[in-house]
Amino acid sequence: MAGRRRAARHNHVSLAQQIITLALDRGMKAGEHMPEQAIADACGVSRTPIRSAFKILEKNNILIWKEEAGYFLSQGAQDGLSEAKVGVEDLEQGLFTRILADRSARRIADVQSVSALARRYSVSRVEVLNALKVLARDGIVTQLPGSAWAFQPLLDTPRAIAESFAFRLTLEPQAILTSGFTLDPTRASALRAQMRAFQDLPDSRLTAAGFQRLDIDFHVMIAEGSANRFVQGTLLAHHRLRRMAQKEAAAPPFRQRQAMEEHLDILDSLERNQLELAADQMVLHLRRSGIRRPEAAGRGMSPLLRGPQQAGARIKGTAS
Repeated sequence: MAGRRRAARHNHVSLAQQIITLALDRGMKAGEHMPEQAIADACGVSRTPIRSAFKILEKNNILIWKEEAGYFLSQGAQDGLSEAKVGVEDLEQGLFTRILADRSARRIADVQSVSALARRYSVSRVEVLNALKVLARDGIVTQLPGSAWAFQPLLDTPRAIAESFAFRLTLEPQAILTSGFTLDPTRASALRAQMRAFQDLPDSRLTAAGFQRLDIDFHVMIAEGSANRFVQGTLLAHHRLRRMAQKEAAAPPFRQRQAMEEHLDILDSLERNQLELAADQMVLHLRRSGIRRPEAAGRGMSPLLRGPQQAGARIKGTAS
């Protein structure tokens, strides 16, 4: 019974996606009846969240309500139901993305109520709660007593950014050293090609946004490679906060190229399974990125932490 109650609290949008998957798996066709109790049993939840999910599907023209008859599928597998599922995912994505954008621009305060957000975005309380639950999983908001939610501090001040680098300096090298660390070779290869292409751009075409996207994508890949779920989850939440903030100071072109080269050095070590070296290279990379003065970052460091790039063999665009 406790498990059933926990299941009943599942995100309603996710439950709507689950119902679509169920219909697809069963090969259901347009016009077929969707009985509440049967769907609730199949999904392992009570009828209450099913009703909320049904309303989401009705709003997206996937279900039709008929008085005294219930809900019916308006489209089946042959009528674009798979594509409709993507639309439901976009519904959830769209709202929490709008909330993040407004929070980043400080158009909404640190503490918000569900009702206030529902009025602001002209959506239901259920949709707001779904979006807030996603943000809560990412560590961006925390529920307070009652219906209030508090946003975590943004990375929009020098102190916050410095604390971000200190946090990452503690945890990211350890992510590499966790037992069972794995690197996705396909993703690493694609990211390597993108970083090389970025390095080949003239200075006039290097943008802060392009650099930040590749930088965060690289560090997210490292976080996802950690076999420790707590390390992985904490880092991924922090990188989502970084992606939301878009406030880190733009590095000059030479530092952008140097940072990409450091990424590539770390990838080389990871692909050779030299995890300790990769972790040391990550320390150097983060210290350089935090200081923004690569010529000073290596002072007083051991030769190992300076890494092979100190010899100048692979760094592009840096002064000797």
